Amino acid sequence: MTGETTIQGIPMSELADRFGTPLYVYDGDSLREQYQGLRDRLDPALEMFYSLKANPNLAVCALLHSVGARAEVSSMTELRTALMAGVAPGNIIFLGPGKSRAELEACLDEGVYAVVCESFGELGLLDELARERGVEAPVMLRVNPTFAVKGSGLTMGGKARQFGIDELRLFDEPDLVKNHPGLRVLGVHAYMGTRILDPGVIAENARRIIDLAERLAERLDFPLEVVDVGGGLGVAYFPNESDLDPRAVAELLNPVIERFRAAHPQARLLLELGRYLAGPSGTYVTRVRYVKTSMDERFAVTDGGTNHHMAAVGIGSFVKRNFPMRLLNRSGDDAGPWNVTGPLCTPNDTVGRNVELPELQPGDLVGVLRSGAYGPSASPVLFLSHGHPAEVLVDGGVARLVRRRDTVEDLLGPQIFAPATQP
Repeated sequence: MTGETTIQGIPMSELADRFGTPLYVYDGDSLREQYQGLRDRLDPALEMFYSLKANPNLAVCALLHSVGARAEVSSMTELRTALMAGVAPGNIIFLGPGKSRAELEACLDEGVYAVVCESFGELGLLDELARERGVEAPVMLRVNPTFAVKGSGLTMGGKARQFGIDELRLFDEPDLVKNHPGLRVLGVHAYMGTRILDPGVIAENARRIIDLAERLAERLDFPLEVVDVGGGLGVAYFPNESDLDPRAVAELLNPVIERFRAAHPQARLLLELGRYLAGPSGTYVTRVRYVKTSMDERFAVTDGGTNHHMAAVGIGSFVKRNFPMRLLNRSGDDAGPWNVTGPLCTPNDTVGRNVELPELQPGDLVGVLRSGAYGPSASPVLFLSHGHPAEVLVDGGVARLVRRRDTVEDLLGPQIFAPATQP
C-alpha cells in the first residue's frame, strides 16, 4: 500500500508475512553508517569497541566487526560470540563486576587483550589463576572516580557503585602491583554514564579519565599502556533531544586524543560504543490483534510488548516517555492518541501511551523505532512464556533470519518434570 515503510526497498508487510510477528528488524546500512560516520572523523588512534551488551546478536556483531569494530564483552557467551564473529582475542576486553572463575579462566585461555578488574577480590582471584598457569594476566583497573559526569541519562561513577574500585582506595594501595605478581597492569578503565548527547561532556569525560589514569599509573608504578575512556554516547529517542553530530564530537575529542598520543605514543586509547552503534538500526515490529475503547481511551492490543522491549517502558526514567512509533504497513489520516499494549497480563505492558497514530485496525503493523539496542536481551522474554521474538537483518537488500523465535518446545525442553509425590 502507499505510504508503507520499507527497509532497503523491502516493505515491512513483506517482512512481517515472511518471518511472522513480533520481530526485530535491523538495517545493516544503518549499522555501517553509525560506525563509519564517527570512525571517519575521529583520530585513528582512538579504537572503537562494540559493547555486545547493547545487542549480542551474532550477525550484528559480525557486521560491525567487518567495518572495524573491536569487542567489549561481559559474559562467557558474549566472549564466544565475539570470537565467532571473527574478532581477534587481542581486540577483546572483558568487563563486569561479578565475573566467575570460569570466565576469568576463559579470558586467560583465549588470550583476550585485557580483563577489566572491578574489585580487590577479583584482582586476587585472577592473580591466583595466572600464577597457577605460569602466565601474567593482562589487567585494566576499573576505577570509580571521585568526580561524576553531568549530562548522562544514568550515572555510572562518582558515587557508591558495584562497578570499579573507588579512586581513593586505589591511591591508598601503592604496592598493589607489587603484591600481585601474576598480573600485568596495563592501564585504567572508567565508565561515567550513559545516553550522553553533549559532545562537550564526552570530551571532558575523556580528558578527566586520562588525567586520572596518568596519576594512578604514577602512584602505583606501572607503565601506562592503555586507557579506556568508557563511552556512553547516546541516541535521541524523545522530543527535544537531538542526535550527536559526529563532526562536533570529533572536533572536541580529537585534541584530547592528540595530547594523549604525544604523551604516550605507544599506548592504546579505547572508546566503548553500544547503544550509539546499534540503537538507530532496529525496529520492533508488532501486529495489532484487537482495538478497543476503555473509559474514552483507545487501545491497540498487539502481539508483542514489554516482554520483548522493556526499554520502551522507560525503566530508570522518572517520567514515562514514548520511543518513536509508527504505523508501518500503510499511511493513514486522523491521527490521535492510542495506548499501544502487548499480550501480557499486567497494566505495565504498555509500550506506548497516548501515542499519536492514525486510526488503527486489526492486522496493522505498529513499529517501535530506534530499537536496535537493549531489546529482547534486556527484557523478560519468558514472562507468560511467550519466548524470544524473531530477529532479522536486512543487508545488501536481502533479509535474513538471524535468530529464530522461540517455540513451545524450546521453552519446555530445558524443564525437568518432577511428578508430585503422593502423601
